[in-house]
Amino acid sequence: MSSPFSRSAGSVTAGPVTSGSVTSGSDDSATAGMAPVQETFSLLSRMEISELDETSRAELARRCRWQGWESRHMSAAKAAELIQDGMTVGMSGFTRAGEAKALPLALVEKARREPFSITLMTGASLGNDLDGQMADAHMLARRMPFQVDPVLRRAINAGEVMFIDQHLSETVELLRNHQLSDMNVAVVEACAITADGGIVPTTSVGNSASYAILADKVIIELNLESPAALEGLHDIYIPQMRPSRQPIPIVAPDSRIGTPYIPIDPDKIAAIVLTCGHDSPSSCAPGDVDTQRIAGHLVELLKQEVVLGRLTPSLLPLQAGIGSMANAVMSGLKDGPFEHLTMYSEVLQDSTFDLLDAGKLDFASGSSITVTEERGRTLWKDLERYRDRLILRPQELSNHPGIVRRLGVIAVNTALEFDIYGNVNSTHVCGTRMMNGIGGSGDFARNAQLSVFITKSLAKGGDISSVVPFASHVDHTEHDVDILVTEHGLADLRGLAPRERAELIIEHCSDPSYRPALRAYFEEACQRGGHTPHCLEQALSWHREVEVHGHMRAMRSLLDARALA
Repeated sequence: MSSPFSRSAGSVTAGPVTSGSVTSGSDDSATAGMAPVQETFSLLSRMEISELDETSRAELARRCRWQGWESRHMSAAKAAELIQDGMTVGMSGFTRAGEAKALPLALVEKARREPFSITLMTGASLGNDLDGQMADAHMLARRMPFQVDPVLRRAINAGEVMFIDQHLSETVELLRNHQLSDMNVAVVEACAITADGGIVPTTSVGNSASYAILADKVIIELNLESPAALEGLHDIYIPQMRPSRQPIPIVAPDSRIGTPYIPIDPDKIAAIVLTCGHDSPSSCAPGDVDTQRIAGHLVELLKQEVVLGRLTPSLLPLQAGIGSMANAVMSGLKDGPFEHLTMYSEVLQDSTFDLLDAGKLDFASGSSITVTEERGRTLWKDLERYRDRLILRPQELSNHPGIVRRLGVIAVNTALEFDIYGNVNSTHVCGTRMMNGIGGSGDFARNAQLSVFITKSLAKGGDISSVVPFASHVDHTEHDVDILVTEHGLADLRGLAPRERAELIIEHCSDPSYRPALRAYFEEACQRGGHTPHCLEQALSWHREVEVHGHMRAMRSLLDARALA
């Protein structure tokens, strides 16, 4: 993603904007005691236009085609003054892609000088440690609908930030219908501004379109380091207001129904900040033996679905949740017998481009592109060759329950844990401590043709079983779950009653070291009776072991497990 600006601007950095040694994806200890934010943000935004050389001016003119822009140009620090205490602010950004780079850090500096707090809405998680730095500056009173930052997570679990965990398709619907506080300011990263003031997003759309349309004022960060090839990739469509809303005419992943930019009234543009920076790379780890086994089980299931005539060799549109496991499992489809695949998902990860490069995937629709540093080194300079096979949409469309059901999506999402009856916990450790949020998994799980949840059977080196008697928090009830997969096997729950589900999950998905205790629990529960048998006084005893001792190791011994119960 080279740019003339990174060469001519002197102090302009080409890498992610960070503070000190803090890096995105770092653990809690790495971000503890964060030093005050320094002036590392938006180095171009501190420059005068007169300082740009001829090449840079030409690039700026090509990117910013709205005639009135110079009267709105200002530094990030000056633009931050437009945001005041108590406001509701919407920011672009979806899974650490396409977030504003400069203004959030200008707000952090402002909050350290003059304490204030806001309600912050985004598409999903922000990159470049922005969520953590804003939480550390105590400027977030309320946050929605998703996050992944360890500093912010700690503030949420301490009750310092009120976090509203939402299905990702719902946020703008609630905002549009005045069920949330009206939006005062929207902050959107752009790769270009059209002649009529339209915003061309960068690597994500998320909720940016609706935020910009609904907000009283709009601040645009024009990122001159973003790939120019992004322009034309987006498909912006806003559903009509209820009750006169018309059907959304997406009938295939490659349906184009909107505009390649966000149309707004240019009079609402309150500031244009010039920036130069990159998204944080995905922290997805490579697949391992366990994820290869999970992928193998899933491929065998899909092959069987083809044999039974339920699917064709091109399957149905694929969706994969964000993260190392889902990404590795989706990449495993390269080795399957499937051809001419399509994707209708939220996040286009490394696996999307692995499948495109392998000739297995014909087209992919998503709301953001989030890739590892290694993949990014080739993708961003060669994005042009993928342009006719990609679309980026608003997340209310990428996650729209009606479209998911219409297309018959095959959804693959990751669980923290699931219980012996098929209830899935995606969000809360031991039922109380928020991890990241439900994200889009619920949008897909309830409406997919095949709803698949994957996880390794063990966590913390075997100290915790991911298969438990009773999920400590339920994000996806057994009614929304078709298939459960671990490295040990696959449980196809379709058409099965709770007792039948339990037998299959215990025998096929749980780790052998915990299987005897799960069998014992189920046998005793069945003796007590009920459609969904439980021993209520024992149901959460496994999680109680984690709370007290930090592990479930006692449950490996059947006698110890019964004694603890």
